[in-house]
Amino acid sequence: MSVTVSEPGMDSDALRSVDHHREAAPDSSPEAASAPVACPGMHKDGRTQVRPKLWLDGALLDAESAQIPLTTHALHYGSGVFEGIRSYATANGGTAVFRLPEHLRRMQRGCALLDIPFDSAQASQAILQTLRANAHRDAYIRPLAWCGTGSIGLDVSALSKHLMVTTLASKVHLAVERVRLTRSPWKRNPSSSLPPLKLCGAYVNSILAKREAKQRGFDEALFVDGDGLVVECTGANVFMVRAGRVTAVEHVDALAGITRDSVIQLVGADTRKLAYEELRDADEVFVCGTAAEVLPISELDGRRYGESLTREIAAHYQRVVRGEDASRLGWLSHV
Repeated sequence: MSVTVSEPGMDSDALRSVDHHREAAPDSSPEAASAPVACPGMHKDGRTQVRPKLWLDGALLDAESAQIPLTTHALHYGSGVFEGIRSYATANGGTAVFRLPEHLRRMQRGCALLDIPFDSAQASQAILQTLRANAHRDAYIRPLAWCGTGSIGLDVSALSKHLMVTTLASKVHLAVERVRLTRSPWKRNPSSSLPPLKLCGAYVNSILAKREAKQRGFDEALFVDGDGLVVECTGANVFMVRAGRVTAVEHVDALAGITRDSVIQLVGADTRKLAYEELRDADEVFVCGTAAEVLPISELDGRRYGESLTREIAAHYQRVVRGEDASRLGWLSHV
């Protein structure tokens, strides 16, 4: 029989709450004795739980505690530069970042436009440190440089400048999905107005096109210029396959994708301008990018496509990023 002593004014609902939260007596069974002890920072199965970390201006911090002022210039104007990079668990049991120097060289070009100092060697070490701190292998890596505080005007020269790196665990799907694509009524930012780099504010263009496509029931949007030439998707470059030949879309307004360059080298693809109607008549269409990897398109505005060669290319790409192709090991930076 148990007796609960209530404090003055404690009603029956409160008593039930107290009883519900009362700790149970310790389990003295042999099974309990051999089980891992649960403690802060540990999963129930005994594995160590890593608190997410990010790298900010030279230091690793708890991701949840990192803060920036609401007057940060990039928050108001999009005055920042980012990259999307991937790391992979490799066949030898290690971890490697795919084409890290190429990503950082592109980021450096964007930072120069906004007067943001950028040290590629420091950024590279920050990425490797953050992956190690988070115990990530298959991961999406986001370095971000931005203009901070000092003014809310348009002159960024006197503003504070910052760099952060965060990593997100990602499961890489070997069986790629297929997506439905549509021609967007939005036009891609012309390179004469915004250079095709990963400038934060420029991606509102992609957001608008993506939203419009999703509202019409499609998965992704295709930018086509005023002359009917294919540019790219909202975050991926475009390829077509016709009569067994692979062609990469070339356009001055498109991002010079690093995954695109990798695929061109791997399969010996042609590169040229491509009209929308010619793309629709292809045997296969696929897109590629750091996040998308190599992804077959199932349909473009009602036109359906095959995927046999695309799947072969996607499988080859996976072997490369995981260190299974000895001829491309130079593309990997080991963690």
